[in-house]
Amino acid sequence: MRSALSFTPPDLQEARLDTVRRRFVFYVPGYDPEARTRYRLLFVREWARYAKRFGGGGRAISRADLSEDGLVQSWTVTAPEQGEGAETRYDVLLWDDIVAADFARSRFLSVALLVAGTLHAILLGLLFRFYRLNWKYGNVILYPFVMVILLTALSAVIAVVVHAHLGNAFGHSLGLPLWVSLPLGVAAGLVWIKAIEAFLNRVFFWQLLNDWVFNWQHGQGWRPDYERRLDAFAGHILSRLAARSAAGETADEVMIVGHSSGGLTAVEVAARVLARDAEIGTSGASLSLATLGSGLPLVAMQPAAVRLRSEIARLVTERRLVWCDFHAPQDWMNFPGFNPLHDLDLGLGGAPVANPLIRSARFRDLLCPETYRRVRFRPFRMHFQFLLANERPGAYDFFAMTLGPQRLREQVLAPAACPEREPALPL
Repeated sequence: MRSALSFTPPDLQEARLDTVRRRFVFYVPGYDPEARTRYRLLFVREWARYAKRFGGGGRAISRADLSEDGLVQSWTVTAPEQGEGAETRYDVLLWDDIVAADFARSRFLSVALLVAGTLHAILLGLLFRFYRLNWKYGNVILYPFVMVILLTALSAVIAVVVHAHLGNAFGHSLGLPLWVSLPLGVAAGLVWIKAIEAFLNRVFFWQLLNDWVFNWQHGQGWRPDYERRLDAFAGHILSRLAARSAAGETADEVMIVGHSSGGLTAVEVAARVLARDAEIGTSGASLSLATLGSGLPLVAMQPAAVRLRSEIARLVTERRLVWCDFHAPQDWMNFPGFNPLHDLDLGLGGAPVANPLIRSARFRDLLCPETYRRVRFRPFRMHFQFLLANERPGAYDFFAMTLGPQRLREQVLAPAACPEREPALPL
């Protein structure tokens, strides 16, 4: 983990201090096969907790609508009845069908891809670079590979024991011929893996295995299905903005937000939006990009990910948007201190650096001590803290960022802290 957890680019876009009254948020979930059922419920639940702790001004959340193509789930949060805050249109950009397809493929194929991807990362020295950035995430990446070795060894032991007891190896009475006992032994060695499927899901084995395989494949340029979805997302954002503008419902801020693997997706979508529309971000609505607990280095550091590094280089020098990358040292599954300017070869050639603003979310300060002690060794719970309601006021505030009156740049550089009050007990 790096010591420099914050960075402010020297050529950051100038401040816009006028109040945000309407905001369009395009949220990209991470690598999650249940995104269309998870994030609406999560938002509503956590907003209720946030409003109870800090006051919500009587906002209402509309019902969720799913687009005809099934790629976008949308709802609206009204402006507060009292106090300042923006009316927010919230669109969740869904790619959980792609993730679900990965989960549905042959387990043998998934394991083979994991082994190939992990060995490839080790041979290239990538895994060691990941460990230098964050040893916790290095362990998370290596975890499914180690599990595969252990499960294979245990399966082999079970197969040998079953074969020995069914055949003549130790003179047992069953004395089945080799052509019977050996296949039965192999079958027993495989069946027990299926029997512990629920346990493997509880310890996130398949989730982390498929996640790493996806990132490796994407870095190698082997995910055309995902590339097509990126284009569809960029098209949706531009068409949504055009339709709202035609209806006289222009926004003060357009914000693209990505969490976890969705942070990578948000970067790629933002680059496509800027490439397609030469006017966006130059007048009218400001364009903001927020990446939360991103795993961007998993793909960007792969030698074959030339296109992605080119897109990052464009965003780093682009003054039409403000990009803020939030990380947290307490989160196992992000890279605190990662800075694309220092850790990637972007070939900027001395071009002015306008992005990204890098900040720590400082989870330890946002949570009550008893909550922090309870969740500090639960990687997924800590990883999702980026999307959860604070228990204490802090500079990082997901709901102030997406529903508040300040633009992202001002929220980061001069945050308007939540009203001071005694932190409530965790709900």
